Amino acid sequence: MLTYTIRRLLLAIPTLLLISLVIFLLVDLAPGSPMSEIPLTVPPEVRLKMIQAMGADQPVFVRYLLWLKQFFIVEPSYIIDGWFGTNLGGDQQRILSWQSRAPVFDVIGQRLPQTLTVVGTAYLVGILIALPIGIYSAYRQYSWFDQLGTFFAMVGYSVPTFFTGVLFIVIFSVNLHWFPSIYDTTLKVTDWASFWKQVHQMALPVMVLALFNAAEISRYTRSSMLENLGQDYARTARAKGMSERTVVLKHVLRNSMIPVVTIIALGMPAVFGGAIITEQVFKVNGIGAALIGAIHANDLPMVQTLTFIFAVLIVLFNLIADILYGILDPRIRYD
Repeated sequence: MLTYTIRRLLLAIPTLLLISLVIFLLVDLAPGSPMSEIPLTVPPEVRLKMIQAMGADQPVFVRYLLWLKQFFIVEPSYIIDGWFGTNLGGDQQRILSWQSRAPVFDVIGQRLPQTLTVVGTAYLVGILIALPIGIYSAYRQYSWFDQLGTFFAMVGYSVPTFFTGVLFIVIFSVNLHWFPSIYDTTLKVTDWASFWKQVHQMALPVMVLALFNAAEISRYTRSSMLENLGQDYARTARAKGMSERTVVLKHVLRNSMIPVVTIIALGMPAVFGGAIITEQVFKVNGIGAALIGAIHANDLPMVQTLTFIFAVLIVLFNLIADILYGILDPRIRYD
């Protein structure tokens, strides 16, 4: 397993380099340029300095190398004298957002806690709801619980989150006045009172996202469980006198989790990427809202950086899923 992990990590390096090149070229060669955003009132010498600082006077491949190099700069001290894409002073260069004039990684660092708090909690709640529903629906196939679980999954997966979000706002916020409709991103958790206020305002967006995630994961869990409940090893375990609880939860569930782990692992990058639609509905100032704002403002450095971070997370969680396969099923060997 260790050899396989090292081999996959080494293979991920050229993969990510190729992905970064494709992302940079697609965004950099798209219509729109930082030079077009510079006001005409900027003096010519300042304009020239800004062009040189951003590397806009260099060939495309040189600009790509400069952009890629900035991901490995960890020096915290920098001077922001420029406007778009980088700083004009100091030895270190930082990727700057054209929209906010702040370093891209600083903007991401400010938005990420909001996204992880709301979207991460919703994903965890969705998993905790989906697994028991999927397991019991498969074990009691065609029962009233299975029928209810199927209806729940179909509704949760087919209804878009923007409709569910607005519906929840109308019911629970406007009519019942139970929860706020707008998420307060300035709230700081310092004591139990602020903690419960945070939980209170998270309720609606978490319910919307958890419903969608639970619907998908529960269907995969049910399908995988049904496939394994009829396998020979399950019948053999029952013939040996094992209890039904042991057969289902120890043997069948462990083998059934392999496709479920794939779905959960591939969904994890979306936790860091944010829920674009739901964040817009509830005014959550997270990564998804930052990406939408960057696209509207033609903020190429922000779009490039966020897209590449998503690609890194997808490659990473694919590796984690492959490692979990070997843990769940001892028959799987990579060495």
